[in-house]
Amino acid sequence: MSHEPHNHDDRVVLEPVQPATAAVIWLHGLGADGHDFVPVVQELSLPASPGVRFVFPHAPQRPVTINGGMRMRAWYDIKALERDGPEDVDGIRESGEQTAALLDEQRAAGIPAERLIVAGFSQGGAIALHSGLRYGEPLAGILALSTYLPLRSQALAEASDANRATPVLMMHGSLDPVLPMALGEMSRDLLLGAGYRIDWHEYPMQHQVCLQQIQRISAWLIARLGG
Repeated sequence: MSHEPHNHDDRVVLEPVQPATAAVIWLHGLGADGHDFVPVVQELSLPASPGVRFVFPHAPQRPVTINGGMRMRAWYDIKALERDGPEDVDGIRESGEQTAALLDEQRAAGIPAERLIVAGFSQGGAIALHSGLRYGEPLAGILALSTYLPLRSQALAEASDANRATPVLMMHGSLDPVLPMALGEMSRDLLLGAGYRIDWHEYPMQHQVCLQQIQRISAWLIARLGG
């Protein structure tokens, strides 16, 4: 499926050749930007119909504690990457609200919630989980790559009933030195225990994506959105 890229100040949008009847909001990882996952769309080899719009927003610039306070694109500050480490509650909630606003924007453009997927890698995946579980309308799916569930002590209490049955695809590298797979497994187990539909896959890779993973994502997107 060929897409036409459109660059905006706050995002990259890939429009399908056919009129868009579904959309994927895809959030990048720490220090990257919306261009990071654009090449993956071609590798997904999705069919031309239905038309799927991909929206890759850019995170704002902010100081990141674990990187010595250096300013970079980040959905929230990372103070520590530990099981019970401190979290940037305000930054996480702000980015969650921005993601919900992007979903609302697609609905206003004529795409129903059940044709929307929120996706993300690493820090972006954390926001995809955070926002997707809380969204007030049922989504087609949540894709969380090499990531974890932030604010987990509040997540289940704040989750929307609308997305209790939404399919969640979680993927992680067993050799990940940046965000240990144990954090992903802990998040998976918490959600499974709460009755969520978690499809978990692990790969012998580091903090990255691999071809086998992309092929599985493609099949999952087609199952969720049709093709």
